[in-house]
Amino acid sequence: MAIKFGCCLNMVAGAPEFVGAEHIENAARAGFEYVELPLAEMMCLNKPRHDEIRAMLNANGLRYETSNNFFPKTVRLTGEDVDMPRVMEYVKQALGLAGSFGVSYVVFGSGGAKNVPEGFPMDKGYAQVVELLTKAAPVAKDNGITITIEPLRKAECNLINTFEEGCKLAMDVNDPNVKVLIDYYHMSVEQESPDILLKYGKEFLRHTHFARHEGRVYPKDISEDAYRPFIDALKAINYNGRVSCEAYSSNFYADAVQAVKFFKDNF
Repeated sequence: MAIKFGCCLNMVAGAPEFVGAEHIENAARAGFEYVELPLAEMMCLNKPRHDEIRAMLNANGLRYETSNNFFPKTVRLTGEDVDMPRVMEYVKQALGLAGSFGVSYVVFGSGGAKNVPEGFPMDKGYAQVVELLTKAAPVAKDNGITITIEPLRKAECNLINTFEEGCKLAMDVNDPNVKVLIDYYHMSVEQESPDILLKYGKEFLRHTHFARHEGRVYPKDISEDAYRPFIDALKAINYNGRVSCEAYSSNFYADAVQAVKFFKDNF
Protein backbone atom coordinates (compact mmCIF):
# COMPACT_ATOMS: atom_id res chain seq x y z
CA MET A 1 0.00 0.00 0.00
CA ALA A 2 1.39 3.40 -1.03
CA ILE A 3 1.03 6.56 1.02
CA LYS A 4 -2.16 8.47 0.23
CA PHE A 5 -2.23 12.27 0.25
CA GLY A 6 -5.20 14.35 1.38
CA CYS A 7 -6.04 17.69 2.93
CA CYS A 8 -7.87 19.02 5.98
CA LEU A 9 -10.51 21.29 4.50
CA ASN A 10 -11.47 22.98 7.77
CA MET A 11 -8.20 24.94 7.61
CA VAL A 12 -9.42 26.73 4.48
CA ALA A 13 -13.14 26.66 5.27
CA GLY A 14 -15.42 29.66 5.28
CA ALA A 15 -18.42 30.63 7.37
CA PRO A 16 -20.98 29.62 8.41
CA GLU A 17 -20.15 25.88 8.41
CA PHE A 18 -16.35 25.91 8.77
CA VAL A 19 -16.30 22.42 7.24
CA GLY A 20 -14.68 23.21 3.89
CA ALA A 21 -17.10 21.35 1.62
CA GLU A 22 -16.89 24.26 -0.83
CA HIS A 23 -13.32 23.14 -1.62
CA ILE A 24 -14.07 19.48 -2.42
CA GLU A 25 -14.06 19.99 -6.20
CA ASN A 26 -10.74 21.86 -6.16
CA ALA A 27 -9.19 19.30 -3.81
CA ALA A 28 -10.00 16.62 -6.38
CA ARG A 29 -8.80 18.76 -9.30
CA ALA A 30 -5.50 19.40 -7.51
CA GLY A 31 -4.90 15.67 -7.15
CA PHE A 32 -5.62 14.94 -3.50
CA GLU A 33 -6.81 11.38 -2.96
CA TYR A 34 -9.15 12.00 0.00
CA VAL A 35 -10.36 14.78 2.26
CA GLU A 36 -10.24 15.19 6.03
CA LEU A 37 -13.29 16.99 7.41
CA PRO A 38 -13.82 18.31 10.97
CA LEU A 39 -16.08 16.02 12.96
CA ALA A 40 -17.27 18.59 15.53
CA GLU A 41 -18.38 20.91 12.72
CA MET A 42 -19.95 18.05 10.76
CA MET A 43 -21.99 17.23 13.85
CA CYS A 44 -23.57 20.70 13.63
CA LEU A 45 -25.00 20.00 10.17
CA ASN A 46 -28.32 18.30 9.48
CA LYS A 47 -28.88 15.10 7.51
CA PRO A 48 -29.88 16.86 4.25
CA ARG A 49 -26.57 18.75 4.34
CA HIS A 50 -24.69 15.53 5.10
CA ASP A 51 -26.36 13.99 2.06
CA GLU A 52 -25.32 16.98 -0.07
CA ILE A 53 -21.72 16.55 1.05
CA ARG A 54 -21.88 12.83 0.23
CA ALA A 55 -23.10 13.71 -3.24
CA MET A 56 -20.31 16.28 -3.70
CA LEU A 57 -17.71 13.71 -2.68
CA ASN A 58 -19.15 11.08 -5.03
CA ALA A 59 -19.34 13.52 -7.92
CA ASN A 60 -15.65 14.34 -7.52
CA GLY A 61 -14.39 10.83 -6.85
CA LEU A 62 -13.19 11.63 -3.32
CA ARG A 63 -13.79 9.93 0.02
CA TYR A 64 -14.01 11.41 3.49
CA GLU A 65 -11.46 8.97 4.93
CA THR A 66 -10.10 10.78 7.98
CA SER A 67 -11.65 13.27 10.37
CA ASN A 68 -10.04 15.86 12.63
CA ASN A 69 -11.63 18.05 15.36
CA PHE A 70 -13.19 15.14 17.26
CA PHE A 71 -14.65 17.23 20.11
CA PRO A 72 -15.89 20.82 20.25
CA LYS A 73 -14.47 22.88 23.11
CA THR A 74 -17.95 22.99 24.64
CA VAL A 75 -17.67 19.28 25.56
CA ARG A 76 -15.38 19.31 28.59
CA LEU A 77 -13.02 16.33 28.87
CA THR A 78 -10.91 17.39 31.86
CA GLY A 79 -11.56 19.26 35.09
CA GLU A 80 -14.40 19.40 37.60
CA ASP A 81 -17.14 19.90 34.99
CA VAL A 82 -16.76 16.64 33.06
CA ASP A 83 -20.13 14.99 32.44
CA MET A 84 -19.09 11.52 31.27
CA PRO A 85 -22.58 10.32 30.24
CA ARG A 86 -22.93 13.44 28.06
CA VAL A 87 -19.42 12.95 26.69
CA MET A 88 -20.12 9.32 25.78
CA GLU A 89 -23.42 10.21 24.13
CA TYR A 90 -21.49 12.66 21.95
CA VAL A 91 -18.86 9.97 21.23
CA LYS A 92 -21.53 7.52 20.07
CA GLN A 93 -23.23 10.05 17.82
CA ALA A 94 -20.00 11.50 16.39
CA LEU A 95 -18.31 8.17 15.68
CA GLY A 96 -21.58 6.87 14.25
CA LEU A 97 -21.67 9.81 11.83
CA ALA A 98 -18.01 9.34 10.89
CA GLY A 99 -18.56 5.63 10.39
CA SER A 100 -21.52 6.28 8.09
CA PHE A 101 -19.14 8.16 5.77
CA GLY A 102 -16.55 5.39 5.85
CA VAL A 103 -14.03 7.32 7.94
CA SER A 104 -11.08 5.16 9.02
CA TYR A 105 -9.31 7.49 11.46
CA VAL A 106 -10.72 10.12 13.82
CA VAL A 107 -8.09 12.52 15.14
CA PHE A 108 -8.18 13.30 18.84
CA GLY A 109 -6.44 16.64 19.28
CA SER A 110 -9.35 18.70 20.61
CA GLY A 111 -7.16 21.12 22.55
CA GLY A 112 -10.02 23.29 23.78
CA ALA A 113 -11.91 20.28 25.14
CA LYS A 114 -9.04 18.45 26.81
CA ASN A 115 -6.95 21.41 28.04
CA VAL A 116 -6.61 20.90 31.82
CA PRO A 117 -8.14 23.88 33.68
CA GLU A 118 -5.86 26.06 35.79
CA GLY A 119 -5.61 24.72 39.33
CA PHE A 120 -6.85 21.25 38.41
CA PRO A 121 -4.22 18.51 38.95
CA MET A 122 -2.57 17.49 35.69
CA ASP A 123 -2.41 13.85 36.72
CA LYS A 124 -6.18 13.80 37.29
CA GLY A 125 -6.76 15.46 33.92
CA TYR A 126 -4.57 12.85 32.28
CA ALA A 127 -6.47 10.06 34.05
CA GLN A 128 -9.75 11.53 32.77
CA VAL A 129 -8.46 11.33 29.19
CA VAL A 130 -7.31 7.73 29.72
CA GLU A 131 -10.80 6.89 31.00
CA LEU A 132 -12.44 8.63 28.05
CA LEU A 133 -10.36 6.85 25.42
CA THR A 134 -10.80 3.50 27.16
CA LYS A 135 -14.58 3.94 26.96
CA ALA A 136 -14.51 5.38 23.42
CA ALA A 137 -12.35 2.61 21.93
CA PRO A 138 -15.12 -0.03 21.70
CA VAL A 139 -17.42 2.53 20.08
CA ALA A 140 -14.70 3.29 17.55
CA LYS A 141 -14.24 -0.42 16.84
CA ASP A 142 -17.98 -0.88 16.26
CA ASN A 143 -17.82 1.85 13.60
CA GLY A 144 -14.66 0.60 11.87
CA ILE A 145 -12.63 3.54 13.21
CA THR A 146 -9.28 3.96 14.93
CA ILE A 147 -8.88 7.02 17.17
CA THR A 148 -5.51 8.69 16.63
CA ILE A 149 -4.16 10.82 19.46
CA GLU A 150 -2.78 14.12 18.13
CA PRO A 151 -0.02 15.85 20.13
CA LEU A 152 -0.58 19.61 19.99
CA ARG A 153 1.82 22.49 20.60
CA LYS A 154 1.68 23.95 24.09
CA ALA A 155 0.08 27.15 22.77
CA GLU A 156 -3.02 25.10 21.92
CA CYS A 157 -3.18 22.63 24.81
CA ASN A 158 -1.31 21.82 28.03
CA LEU A 159 -1.79 18.05 27.78
CA ILE A 160 -0.06 15.70 25.27
CA ASN A 161 2.39 17.96 23.41
CA THR A 162 4.79 15.43 21.86
CA PHE A 163 4.58 12.21 19.91
CA GLU A 164 6.31 10.42 22.78
CA GLU A 165 3.61 11.63 25.20
CA GLY A 166 0.93 10.53 22.74
CA CYS A 167 2.46 7.06 22.61
CA LYS A 168 2.57 6.90 26.42
CA LEU A 169 -1.14 7.75 26.46
CA ALA A 170 -1.85 5.03 23.88
CA MET A 171 0.11 2.55 26.02
CA ASP A 172 -1.94 3.46 29.08
CA VAL A 173 -5.20 3.01 27.16
CA ASN A 174 -3.85 -0.23 25.68
CA ASP A 175 -6.45 -0.75 22.98
CA PRO A 176 -5.82 -1.54 19.29
CA ASN A 177 -8.37 1.10 18.28
CA VAL A 178 -6.40 3.90 19.94
CA LYS A 179 -3.15 4.85 18.24
CA VAL A 180 -1.22 8.08 17.54
CA LEU A 181 -0.82 10.77 14.88
CA ILE A 182 2.27 12.87 14.21
CA ASP A 183 1.98 16.43 12.94
CA TYR A 184 5.08 17.92 11.37
CA TYR A 185 4.04 21.45 12.35
CA HIS A 186 3.39 20.69 16.04
CA MET A 187 6.51 18.51 16.22
CA SER A 188 8.61 21.35 14.81
CA VAL A 189 7.17 23.95 17.19
CA GLU A 190 7.85 21.68 20.18
CA GLN A 191 11.32 20.84 18.81
CA GLU A 192 10.79 17.10 19.06
CA SER A 193 13.27 15.10 16.99
CA PRO A 194 11.84 13.06 14.10
CA ASP A 195 13.99 10.22 15.44
CA ILE A 196 11.20 9.57 17.94
CA LEU A 197 9.43 7.85 15.04
CA LEU A 198 12.20 5.26 14.91
CA LYS A 199 11.45 4.34 18.54
CA TYR A 200 7.65 4.28 18.54
CA GLY A 201 6.46 4.77 14.97
CA LYS A 202 6.05 1.18 13.82
CA GLU A 203 3.84 0.28 16.76
CA PHE A 204 1.82 3.46 17.24
CA LEU A 205 1.85 5.76 14.18
CA ARG A 206 -1.33 5.52 12.11
CA HIS A 207 -1.83 8.98 10.59
CA THR A 208 0.17 12.10 9.70
CA HIS A 209 -0.55 15.83 9.39
CA PHE A 210 1.74 18.14 7.48
CA ALA A 211 2.31 21.87 7.09
CA ARG A 212 5.31 24.11 6.71
CA HIS A 213 6.57 25.23 10.13
CA GLU A 214 6.81 28.90 9.14
CA GLY A 215 3.27 30.22 8.81
CA ARG A 216 1.62 26.78 8.98
CA VAL A 217 1.02 26.93 5.24
CA TYR A 218 1.10 24.44 2.36
CA PRO A 219 4.55 23.03 1.52
CA LYS A 220 6.05 23.92 -1.82
CA ASP A 221 9.75 23.03 -1.94
CA ILE A 222 11.90 20.54 -0.02
CA SER A 223 14.51 23.26 0.70
CA GLU A 224 12.11 25.67 2.45
CA ASP A 225 12.07 23.81 5.79
CA ALA A 226 13.73 20.93 7.66
CA TYR A 227 11.46 18.41 5.98
CA ARG A 228 14.04 15.81 5.01
CA PRO A 229 14.78 14.24 8.44
CA PHE A 230 11.04 13.86 9.07
CA ILE A 231 10.37 12.28 5.68
CA ASP A 232 13.42 10.03 6.06
CA ALA A 233 12.15 8.84 9.45
CA LEU A 234 8.77 7.94 7.91
CA LYS A 235 10.56 6.02 5.18
CA ALA A 236 12.78 4.26 7.72
CA ILE A 237 9.73 2.77 9.47
CA ASN A 238 8.10 1.95 6.11
CA TYR A 239 5.16 4.22 6.82
CA ASN A 240 2.43 3.61 4.24
CA GLY A 241 -0.58 5.38 5.74
CA ARG A 242 -2.09 8.74 4.94
CA VAL A 243 -0.60 12.24 4.98
CA SER A 244 -3.09 15.10 5.33
CA CYS A 245 -2.03 18.64 4.58
CA GLU A 246 -3.39 20.57 7.57
CA ALA A 247 -2.45 24.10 6.60
CA TYR A 248 -3.72 27.58 5.88
CA SER A 249 -3.97 29.06 2.40
CA SER A 250 -5.16 32.24 0.76
CA ASN A 251 -5.25 30.53 -2.66
CA PHE A 252 -6.31 26.96 -2.01
CA TYR A 253 -6.25 25.51 -5.51
CA ALA A 254 -2.84 26.91 -6.45
CA ASP A 255 -1.31 25.88 -3.12
CA ALA A 256 -2.94 22.45 -3.30
CA VAL A 257 -1.48 21.75 -6.74
CA GLN A 258 2.01 22.61 -5.49
CA ALA A 259 1.54 20.56 -2.32
CA VAL A 260 0.45 17.44 -4.20
CA LYS A 261 3.54 17.71 -6.39
CA PHE A 262 5.70 18.22 -3.28
CA PHE A 263 4.28 15.10 -1.65
CA LYS A 264 4.63 12.90 -4.73
CA ASP A 265 8.19 14.12 -5.39
CA ASN A 266 9.47 13.66 -1.84
CA PHE A 267 7.55 10.94 0.00
